[in-house]
Amino acid sequence: MIIDGRAVAQGVRDRVKREVEELIASGGPQPGLATILVGEDPASQIYVRNKHEKSREAGMTSFNHTLPADTPQDELAELIVSLNEDSSVHGILLQLPAPDQIDDDAMTALIDPMKDVDGLTPVNSGLLVHGRPGLVPCTPAGCMDLLRAADTPLEGAEAVVIGRSNLVGKPVASLLLAANATVTQCHSRTRDLPEVCRRADIIVAAVGVPELVKGDWVKEGVTVIDVGMNRTDDGLKGDVHFESVEPKARAITPVPGGVGQMTIAMLLQNTLTAARLQSGVAARA
Repeated sequence: MIIDGRAVAQGVRDRVKREVEELIASGGPQPGLATILVGEDPASQIYVRNKHEKSREAGMTSFNHTLPADTPQDELAELIVSLNEDSSVHGILLQLPAPDQIDDDAMTALIDPMKDVDGLTPVNSGLLVHGRPGLVPCTPAGCMDLLRAADTPLEGAEAVVIGRSNLVGKPVASLLLAANATVTQCHSRTRDLPEVCRRADIIVAAVGVPELVKGDWVKEGVTVIDVGMNRTDDGLKGDVHFESVEPKARAITPVPGGVGQMTIAMLLQNTLTAARLQSGVAARA
């Protein structure tokens, strides 16, 4: 099974749009998403533009704040504080990485945890580790949706996560643990990574090395979630060598068309959740 990230993401967006309409019809607020982009990186501009397009399609209000590349950190901090205090803004997203004069971690920590739709503040990261409800990083949440879409058995499964970033590796490991999988987290200093992968029922590859995971690294029937988005001379490549792994896999995500489609969809879900939290409206089961 090749997991169709486009179809799963469209399903999430359609559901969010319906629930936004229900929230507004019941007297709740129109969810508002504010993005902050410091500088003029072309890829970030495209990504932010897509976020706003999809948020408007979902019936949300969209606020875009673009700052010059030389913006001082104090000025960015003032903007974040003002958005924290703006009741029409329910979600705040600082596009990362910011230019060198900006401390990404310090600025992320300034965001109100209830408006942290990237799920990266220390508060939401801590809630995730403790297994308590909070706003979850979008890409890891999307990985879990793709596993569910493929009817992947999680309880008791042996899951290998390749990568330990705060953005994907660590949170997806916490989510898998919460689903009662047995998780091994690997990184650049893991000894005999191929042998560790061969034990896995589930592999989540999020390390940023093109086609690292080969067919002889995996066992028959494995489910593979490829988070990698590596631009090479041969086009966009994942962290998994699709051609050699796919014949052995029970289910696998392609690149493109897999995990990348889920990130914005889960951002919309987080913005809706944040609006409910701030207005005191209970989320749907």
